[in-house]
Amino acid sequence: MLLVLEKRAEQSNTVALASPLIAICLTIVTMSILFAILDKNPISALGVYFIDPLTDGYSLQEIAVKAAPLVMIGIGLSLCYLANVWNIGAEGQLLAGAVAGSWLAVKTQGTDAGAWVLPTMLLMGAVAGALYALIPALCKVRFGASEILTSLMLVYVADLFLDYLVRGPWRDPAGFNFPTTAKFDPVATVPALIEGGRLHLGVVIALIVVAGAAVLLGRTIKGFEIRVVGAASRAARFGGFKSNRVILLTFAISGALAGLAGIIEVAGPVGHLQPGISPGYGFTAIIVAFLGRLNPMGILIAGLFLALTFIGGEQAQIAMKIPLDVTKVLQGLLLFYVLACDSLILYRFRLISPSPKAHHGVV
Repeated sequence: MLLVLEKRAEQSNTVALASPLIAICLTIVTMSILFAILDKNPISALGVYFIDPLTDGYSLQEIAVKAAPLVMIGIGLSLCYLANVWNIGAEGQLLAGAVAGSWLAVKTQGTDAGAWVLPTMLLMGAVAGALYALIPALCKVRFGASEILTSLMLVYVADLFLDYLVRGPWRDPAGFNFPTTAKFDPVATVPALIEGGRLHLGVVIALIVVAGAAVLLGRTIKGFEIRVVGAASRAARFGGFKSNRVILLTFAISGALAGLAGIIEVAGPVGHLQPGISPGYGFTAIIVAFLGRLNPMGILIAGLFLALTFIGGEQAQIAMKIPLDVTKVLQGLLLFYVLACDSLILYRFRLISPSPKAHHGVV
């Protein structure tokens, strides 16, 4: 008997809904084995990762803060993926937005600038992210270059450029030679929602982005166009939809949201520009997009779950001396299982008997 994958005549909605849950369960089982190998109690470790952060008010705020950039970036990536184009460089677009918005904060440092500074920073971050994302999009449209490779390579360009700025022209003279800008003025920082708390305006912006994406995809012609171009490009051409225009649009929106997330992260939780402002939000958001089934509400839930793994990983490092890199392993396994389980949406397993002719060398 042979076990083969057979293409389904119709996609199963039940499997589509169950796929993320199966992936999460498989990830938890695999992590339990890994914790046992590390000589840690799997039950205790999983409790620290997934239960303990939910019982503490400060940790809940941190989950929301970390979920905000993941959700914003995940929403933008989902538009690209629905259009069947692959933006893998959201991390670079996040850094581009952070640099562009920080320029204004650095230039107005110590001046009498007013309340216009923060909105302008947010706008500059979004525009910079969009323009940076349009580079791989234009390369694809004009030259047929792989957007996967070009968007990914541009991540390292943005990272090195940021590193140059904070170690060179933007370095804080009073920063004891650390690679960082001076702390942003209050007018250049994202206001907190709770006095003395960690929740900030970026969380509200993320919720607005989710609502906007839900309206775009569910209630507008442009959202329908994005879906059609991604699902059936020939039908889209017959319908008068321009696939190149959709590619440029989705990359621009995706980059804008990533850039906005970047400057919010710098002007909010971090408070100044420095290397390592992102713990990999741009890459983790890929998992968020797929785990959320490319659906805005699903992405919101997935963003909160992945944010939980960040906070749980930090607590596990402190409480159980589990390396922080284990969190990246967890997230990587989750993406692997999500993609593997997604194959069940298109295919099903089937046992077949080998053909008698195959035993005689006949194909």
